[in-house]
Amino acid sequence: MIKPLHDFSPTPSSSFLARRSLIAALAASPALPALAQFRVEVTGVGLTQLPIAIVPFKGQDASPQKISAIVQADLERSGQFRGVDASGQAMDEASRPDLNLWRSRTADSVVAGSVTRLADGRYSVLFRLWDVVRGQDLGGQSYTVPQGDLRLAAHRIADFVYEKLTGEKGIFSTRIAYVTKGGRYTLWVADADGENAQAALTSPEPIISPRWSSNGGQLAYVSFESRKPVVYVHNVASGQRRLVANFRGNNSAPAWSPDGGTLAVTLSRDGGSQLYTISSNGGEAKRLTQSNSIDTEPVYSSDGGTIYFVSDRGGAPQIYKMGAGGGNPTRVTFSGTYNISPSVSADGRWLAYISRVGGAFKLHVMELSSGNVSAITDTSADEKPSFAPNSKLIVYATQLGGKEALMTTTLDGKIKARLAGQAGDIREPDWGPFQKQ
Repeated sequence: MIKPLHDFSPTPSSSFLARRSLIAALAASPALPALAQFRVEVTGVGLTQLPIAIVPFKGQDASPQKISAIVQADLERSGQFRGVDASGQAMDEASRPDLNLWRSRTADSVVAGSVTRLADGRYSVLFRLWDVVRGQDLGGQSYTVPQGDLRLAAHRIADFVYEKLTGEKGIFSTRIAYVTKGGRYTLWVADADGENAQAALTSPEPIISPRWSSNGGQLAYVSFESRKPVVYVHNVASGQRRLVANFRGNNSAPAWSPDGGTLAVTLSRDGGSQLYTISSNGGEAKRLTQSNSIDTEPVYSSDGGTIYFVSDRGGAPQIYKMGAGGGNPTRVTFSGTYNISPSVSADGRWLAYISRVGGAFKLHVMELSSGNVSAITDTSADEKPSFAPNSKLIVYATQLGGKEALMTTTLDGKIKARLAGQAGDIREPDWGPFQKQ
């Protein structure tokens, strides 16, 4: 019988416990078809949202993807935008908008474009963004893509619009990784909206702890295929993997350094569960913590100088931090008696984590400079938060209506989007880095 890796597992359900307890033998299968599809439901109202009209793209009715709908869903999910009714309007990227019309519809900006199938089977996607308030052309782009990349083109349009209107980089063309449990366990790589999911790994046994490398090309994970937990690194494009940590006892909880050269891991090879670092290519491990407690769930700060982790050295699980090379840890969380699963935003301002409150497990966000903490969900079985690379959204797993689901939320909890899978329990999300264009 395989026992839990550590004692910090929330237990609102047996399946919830299992995801954090076991890892399984994995078979690489990078070319499996996309079986998990998602439906995005955005709820909530933010205090300030930019009203934007996304006109149905000319020619998109003959396209397998409705570009305008994908762009609008991306922008609304960010919490920064509110969609304005664009029905009855016929525009493309070459049209100059009727500014009075769009002002009457309270739109501050308008996006219009076209989708055309080319003779070679590829698609030409063009768009333009207009500032209605100032009457300015804010530019546009064009993409020539195969059919399978139409969604990616739509996400890149949303990224362009988001950056032009907010001044910050969009995250819609990034990817997430997560695990489902159905008849088999599958590690999926999907678009940031949960769509276009592709199987990276499958196994008849559980999979946990997938973590993206800083370049978005690799996932670290843990496997029990040799009847003990072992850390592997998996190349997403090729499906090839390499063994990184296979020491005596448990090898678990991998976390990438920002430069991609090092993994922080939890090992029990010297007794107890302690933190170590090891080259992402394997080799000898360097011990970081020296305690009689359970130290686990490491995560690096974006500058690589600090490691946040969970320890029960104070009697109950709390989040601590220390230098990336080791040293004396200092405690970070003081609200609540049970705090786990830290995630640090790329801008270094925020810490997301799970806190047990009256038997419920809820997502909390701490402003690191002030220590102020907010609970931002109404659900009771939240787990594994992970920040978007622009630090503006968090993806996490939870239970809704008796089923597990992925959610994204703004940092204030006002705008949430449910990414609801068709089949299987959903768990262990991790948000990947910005993609190279």
